[in-house]
Amino acid sequence: MHRTLLLALLLAAVGCDSRTEADARAFMDAAESELRAMSEPTGRMAWIAATHITDDTEVLSAKFQTDYAVLVKRLATEAAEFDGTAMAPELRRKFLLLKLTLAAPPPADSALAAEMIGLQVGMEAAYGRGRYCPPGGGACLNLDALSRILAKSRNADSLRMAWEGWRTISPPMRDQYARFVELSNDGARSLGFGDAGAMWRSGYDMEPDAFAAEVERLWQQVAPLYEQLHAYVRTRLRARYGDVVSANGPIPAHLLGNMWSQEWGNIADVVVPSSARPTYDLTALLKQKRADPLAMVRMGEGFFLSMGFDSLPASFWTRSQFTRPRDREVVCHASAWDIDNANDLRIKMCIEPTAEDFVTIHHELGHNFYQRAYAPQSFLHLNGGHDGFHEAIGDAIALAITPSYLQRVGLLGAVPSAAADTMLLLKQALDKIAFLPFGLLVDQWRWKVFAGEITPAN
Repeated sequence: MHRTLLLALLLAAVGCDSRTEADARAFMDAAESELRAMSEPTGRMAWIAATHITDDTEVLSAKFQTDYAVLVKRLATEAAEFDGTAMAPELRRKFLLLKLTLAAPPPADSALAAEMIGLQVGMEAAYGRGRYCPPGGGACLNLDALSRILAKSRNADSLRMAWEGWRTISPPMRDQYARFVELSNDGARSLGFGDAGAMWRSGYDMEPDAFAAEVERLWQQVAPLYEQLHAYVRTRLRARYGDVVSANGPIPAHLLGNMWSQEWGNIADVVVPSSARPTYDLTALLKQKRADPLAMVRMGEGFFLSMGFDSLPASFWTRSQFTRPRDREVVCHASAWDIDNANDLRIKMCIEPTAEDFVTIHHELGHNFYQRAYAPQSFLHLNGGHDGFHEAIGDAIALAITPSYLQRVGLLGAVPSAAADTMLLLKQALDKIAFLPFGLLVDQWRWKVFAGEITPAN
């Protein structure tokens, strides 16, 4: 019998009132030990499934993730027995973190849990395999190729083809996602949350609805700046593409240089006046220096070494995925991994010599160095203070990629004068300010889906 289950049964036998803080701490120590033991093999299998997409790795990853999810669900359910026990705030927080361990908690029924994890893993694999084959023949295009078209082409028809083509990948996932939402809600409600969206909003030291209101309040502070940026970009795109862009309405998504319209920096050559453009192009500088993916990552590591951090482990360089392999399907979406909660750090990317990927490398390494910094903590504290910390650290690091920094790493000869700063800031706004409503809207949409306000029909 599991140690934690035995402890819970013994406590139940002697009655709720006898549970003490010492009992709660003993339960939590045993729970963290079980979670740590299972998390590493589960993480290794997830890595294999993301970097070697096959039917077999998909099935195996689903099995490992299901077992881990069932373990978390069992422990979280048993932890509810301590809801009325007085304990120190630090320990009480661990009981909350245990419930929040999984972004998508499975239902209690083991068959339904397996179904939900299978859907999750299957949708990720379908995303990684995604190809658009244009009608009339021609090579099929993966996400990398379609994204390059959106970033570089200035032909409205080609851009529309790439944007719409990628969106032929998702319709088969529609029913799967709807079922996934249903099962996720089932799991969240069994842990005492209203739905999965409410569970997501419960990790910020405030009530879920208060968090949603705070996010909206913060957005309203920057919305006027976004609206000005949007109007300016729309005017410049209308001058380029004519009536394809309306004078007053939304900007057609396929013209913004990014598959999700979440960052607009790729169209800086269109929207930044030629007379005032920055005096350098980071993508061009990387190509001039023939900076390959490994060299770009070495530069990123150098940034952290310059602040006194230890170098990345040797295994980072042999186990990470820096490029898209030629012999297999992989998920190229950039991510940082901490496999063993100790020193097996990795990034997974399909790096190209672009400014966007150079910034992303620094961002992902920010995750890795943060992961290493909190490695000595107990298992449930192996994370940021809340979900925002990791992304904030990565983005704060990325803001340090200034002309002075580029000069220091040998990419830029002379630092432009201060007069060029305005256009550099405009280019940065095309990415950072443009992203804010995208990030907000994605979460608001998902919260409404989980809450049933948005249904599969609409």
